[in-house]
Amino acid sequence: MSPGKVLQPVLKMKVDELFLCWLSQPATQLILKDCLRRIKNEEKKETGNGDSGNGKTERFTNKNSTSNQFILGDTRLPLVSFSPPQLSTTLPLATPANSRNTSNVRAARRSSGMRAVQTKKEETLPPSLSQNIPTFYFPRGCPKEKVNIDAVIAKIERTFSEFPNERATLEDMGKVAKVRTCWLSFTPIERKHEFCVLWCLVILQTCYDDAAKFVHLLMNPGCNYLVQEDFIPFLQDVVNSHPGLSFLKEASEFHSRYITTVIQRIFYTVNRSWSGKITCNELRKSNFLQNVALLEEEADINQLTEYFSYEHFYVIYCKFWELDTDHDLYIDRKDLARHNDHAISNRMIERIFSGAVTRGRKAQKDGKISYADFVWFLISEEDKKTPTSIEYWFRCMDLDGDGALSMYELEYFYEEQCQKLDNMAIEPLPFEDCLCQMLDLVKPQHEGKITLHDLKRCKLTNVFFDTFFNIEKYLDHEQKDQFSMLRDGEGESQEVSDWEKYAAEEYDILVAEEAASDQWSDGYEAELNPVDHQKANVLKYQMEKRPFFEMPSHLADVDLDEYDYEEDFE
Repeated sequence: MSPGKVLQPVLKMKVDELFLCWLSQPATQLILKDCLRRIKNEEKKETGNGDSGNGKTERFTNKNSTSNQFILGDTRLPLVSFSPPQLSTTLPLATPANSRNTSNVRAARRSSGMRAVQTKKEETLPPSLSQNIPTFYFPRGCPKEKVNIDAVIAKIERTFSEFPNERATLEDMGKVAKVRTCWLSFTPIERKHEFCVLWCLVILQTCYDDAAKFVHLLMNPGCNYLVQEDFIPFLQDVVNSHPGLSFLKEASEFHSRYITTVIQRIFYTVNRSWSGKITCNELRKSNFLQNVALLEEEADINQLTEYFSYEHFYVIYCKFWELDTDHDLYIDRKDLARHNDHAISNRMIERIFSGAVTRGRKAQKDGKISYADFVWFLISEEDKKTPTSIEYWFRCMDLDGDGALSMYELEYFYEEQCQKLDNMAIEPLPFEDCLCQMLDLVKPQHEGKITLHDLKRCKLTNVFFDTFFNIEKYLDHEQKDQFSMLRDGEGESQEVSDWEKYAAEEYDILVAEEAASDQWSDGYEAELNPVDHQKANVLKYQMEKRPFFEMPSHLADVDLDEYDYEEDFE
């Protein structure tokens, strides 16, 4: 339809149709007849107050004319009559003066009505209050006090004057970035005026908080969000410049592995919408920028356990390398089934490979998942209390995708658990009894189904999920008292998560195994301290001796998988 086309004629036809329908109702006709009768009586009363001649003429006129039509103001409404009108043989006795008097009465009535309408139209409306509402939406941060651009430029000039020919190299950008405490150390800017234009004229004038500045610096042109590839230059600078990762400089083949791990952990925690696009709002709600600021203060990278810890990367990568027998950085169903001695049920593994929580379409087509997907799996498997892990396993268990776990879906996963228990000569608990326990544990708001909101309110979601697809952890929970587990969950320090506990224990085990292997081979006494274990000579020795560090050279550059999900599952 063209923009200039008007729908008024069609609307008028519809209104006329509805009006005729309303007018044909018997109740409507009775109301109209009653109104007409009242109006006629009032008109007779008004004309009766005039002179007698006029009253006679008016009554005579009404008697002969109202059988066919009735005068209302200046509009004549025809009355429906089923008999032909009766014509009078006597002409009315009226004089020109009487006609003028009658018309004067009608004109006065019309003029008074017009004055009333005009008075209503001339009434002024109160001023709109919407003009006084202040701006409340600031997608790039709320503007603060005005920035002194001249002072900023002066600081930049003093900093660049310390470099030869006033040109900064990539190693010098750390000093330049500290001028305004920004994240420009990874940008390839070496001239002073280019830095001034980027920082003063673009960043300071358009971005008003740290989240907006960070997104604007890393995002692609034309975007207002960050994808996984946008973090690569920033994290490469962290690998090159952070003192806690200095031992990795000579092991360039592991740079991409470490960067991939950190990127997945960032999206795992920050990207709450599962869209694969981190926005300024998501960045503000997270603690990622606070951890970035700690990179300048904390020399031990392992203290930053939420994103940047090398020990956590070491544990994740070793676990993946043990499953990836052909070392192509992809694992299939059989490989993942060997995790933790076949603890995960086959039905759950099928759900993981179905695409419910994986990202790469090519990997799904080939029946494999990538190392990036394994990072999400391992963190979700070892810590089932975080919002992302609850959403991860809820997506896997929600077979029909209706946003709720039905009793059928719970029974579907519990059947395999019963089969495993039978093979272990352990009598399984009947599903009806198990269901009663789980409903008492979760306390769903609606009978007959468990929603994501119900699980997020529950403090023992790990017990719920392990009951249906992790046989080893299910047996561990069965040996504990439920009330004691609840007390332990409430009394645990929020600073140490289940994932951090698991990563610390596994790292100590891996270090001890490596030390024992080295002592057996050549009598080398390795340090068991995790911090000393990161020394360059120790890492180099590990790469030479440990089999799972032998990687094909063509795998050094790995493309990060993109997310395919756009809906917010919350």
